[in-house]
Amino acid sequence: MLNVLNIISRNSNLAMCQTQIVIDKLKDIYPDLTIHIEKIITKGDIILDTSLNLIGGKGLFTQELEQRLKNKTSDLAVHSAKDLPSNLSDEFTISAYLQREDPSDCFVSNNFLSIEQMPDDSVIGTSSIRRSSLLKKYFPKLKIKMLRGNVITRLQKLDQGLYDGIILASAGLYRLGLFHRIKQKLPIDVFIPSIGQGALAIETLFIRNYIHEFLIPLNHKNTFIEVETERMIGKLLNAGCSSPISAYAKITDNNIRLIAAVLDPNTELMCKFDQEVNLKYKSELVNNCIDQLNRQGAQAILKRYI
Repeated sequence: MLNVLNIISRNSNLAMCQTQIVIDKLKDIYPDLTIHIEKIITKGDIILDTSLNLIGGKGLFTQELEQRLKNKTSDLAVHSAKDLPSNLSDEFTISAYLQREDPSDCFVSNNFLSIEQMPDDSVIGTSSIRRSSLLKKYFPKLKIKMLRGNVITRLQKLDQGLYDGIILASAGLYRLGLFHRIKQKLPIDVFIPSIGQGALAIETLFIRNYIHEFLIPLNHKNTFIEVETERMIGKLLNAGCSSPISAYAKITDNNIRLIAAVLDPNTELMCKFDQEVNLKYKSELVNNCIDQLNRQGAQAILKRYI
């Protein structure tokens, strides 16, 4: 039995909130456990004037945390699952996914109740190539302006009048107690979420199996299956951290529904898949998804982002 656990996390308000969620779960299971937190500011948190896909993608938020795991100065890292690359290095493993929060994207504005209300040429903020592609497809008359920074920083920029509206992940606002800022949740079958969106992932060093075993009680079974299904789509498509790809899996009773899309931000082409099967046919569902997306031209789009 472990007596002391060292956690590494980013130093944003949301990252600390997410880490506290993990700590609370650990304390419920292991009340005598001593927990230490190391907070770091990653390169992705520092460089805010450049689009992520130009400086290394979302992996910039995870690589420095993983280095602490490799050095064994930290036992586990807490991530937003959407920040993890689909092709995780063999050195690491996901020991647990906590039960997923709302996976949707949401519209936040001080002037409009919905994205449909925004007049032509209104300025909407996002740094995500996935969200940008969806906005270009469904709301081509809006002006998309890059928006980087943590959730609080993005809201401050909105409140300063730099944007007429912004797109954020609903889960982050819920976890920060800022759900009242949400004006509209965007429908999941239209604004298909990023892989892993809404889930918290606990990453450990693969060779430290005893830590992995210690964390298994935190794992939420359905969330694990759903997110790993989504990550398999990214892996089989060889999608990078900044690829314009969406995937969302949802288990209901004994069935699993998978919605996925690859988007071309230049031509507004969307390769899309949506199917529900019995859970025992999950592997066939994944293979069918890959086949159909590739038949629609997904690889031609994705090769520009590898």
